[in-house]
Amino acid sequence: MPPLRALVAAGHDIALVVTQPDRRRGRGSALVPSPVKSAAAELGLPTSSRVDDVMATGAELGVVVAFGKLIKAHVLDAVPMVNLHFSLLPRWRGAAPVERAILAGDPETGVCLMQLDVGLDTGPVHAREVVPLDPHDSLVGLQAKLVDVGTRMLLDGLSAGLATPVAQEGHATYAAKLDNEELRLDWSRPAVELERVVRLGRAWTTVRGRRLKVLDACGHEPQRAPVAAPTGAGSLGLITVQPEGKAPMDAGAWARGAHWTSGEPLGT
Repeated sequence: MPPLRALVAAGHDIALVVTQPDRRRGRGSALVPSPVKSAAAELGLPTSSRVDDVMATGAELGVVVAFGKLIKAHVLDAVPMVNLHFSLLPRWRGAAPVERAILAGDPETGVCLMQLDVGLDTGPVHAREVVPLDPHDSLVGLQAKLVDVGTRMLLDGLSAGLATPVAQEGHATYAAKLDNEELRLDWSRPAVELERVVRLGRAWTTVRGRRLKVLDACGHEPQRAPVAAPTGAGSLGLITVQPEGKAPMDAGAWARGAHWTSGEPLGT
């Protein structure tokens, strides 16, 4: 939403906002609009869930941000488009570039403003900016940094005129969407790797057959945490957890209430 709001605030004429259809989100049967659609309604902008509808708008340029679907050639022939992609292309093309950068332990990531083509994040790049990746950055925090950088990059490009795009160079890697099993903590792996999983915000394990979400943890300095869990290399300090059916809580309070000690294995 920040790029959309920034475009409106900068005085750009938004002919149409295309976003995902209304869906059932969470409990209940009511259809709920996407956050982008809600923001567009607040701004008084027309919306659609059909990409082909942009062809009838007369728009000079389309701006794509985390849309999640490839756009077909006949649409791009009618309306040229740029895409804000949150990686340093060609590294991490695909659906989950920020998550994959964290999991891989990349020292840096960034934002590319690229010309959209029919491939998966394969178009030439108008502008790029490197963003250092702090080893303690959460997914939410890093995404916020990248959105800020990308929004500024987009506005600067539209104001000054887009630079001539340059073809991507280097080894391409694919950022596949994460599945739930990848978020399960494998305690045979090193603590620093498990901390990266926790930083994604949806890590989980099991204790005595019941699920335990691990919301905050530290593999670099486990001694600062109230609970230390052994791993394949080092200890992972548990800071905040959420037992099945309960609210998030301090890991020390959970361990005392569950009568769990560091000698009892997790993941069982």
